[in-house]
Amino acid sequence: MGNRLSKIYTRTGDDGSTGLGDGSRTGKDSARVAAYGTVDEANSCIGMVLACDIPDDVRDLLTAVQHQMFDLGGELCIPGHAAITAEDVERLEARLDAFNEPLPPLKDFILPGGGEAASRCHVARTVVRRAEREAVALARIETVRPEAVRYLNRLSDLLFVLARVLARASGHGEVLWDHDRRTA
Repeated sequence: MGNRLSKIYTRTGDDGSTGLGDGSRTGKDSARVAAYGTVDEANSCIGMVLACDIPDDVRDLLTAVQHQMFDLGGELCIPGHAAITAEDVERLEARLDAFNEPLPPLKDFILPGGGEAASRCHVARTVVRRAEREAVALARIETVRPEAVRYLNRLSDLLFVLARVLARASGHGEVLWDHDRRTA
């Protein structure tokens, strides 16, 4: 078990810097902090989905994802650290395929909505997409393992599919984009 925090504030970040997992310091506005901070934000959004009444198989999967997101945040916080594997990405793909298989094929775009849980899942999806963009931006200036970016890419796809599943499970159904609508 790692160090336990007995004191929450340290005042060391009052100068606009923060400590990385390897003990070095960097600016709170650095690309690395943006990347792992957005992963943390995405994890919190997944927690908001878990606060809803959702099917057990979705709950179990998202709980496991939260643990992996914490690992991914650690990987991005510690330069050179590896936590996410190709097998983690493959497991996400397998779960995504299993949840997507019974859904009807998409013929239209889906708007974020479909009940509270589905809507929260859409928010989590968009934050994961931002985390992916932040990780890609970091990879342009520092080393980021491709597994980290691939994991975020697959996770956003999974969250899209889970939003569809949750919209149907709630009875609200999916909200389809009406491209032929007329404005009043």
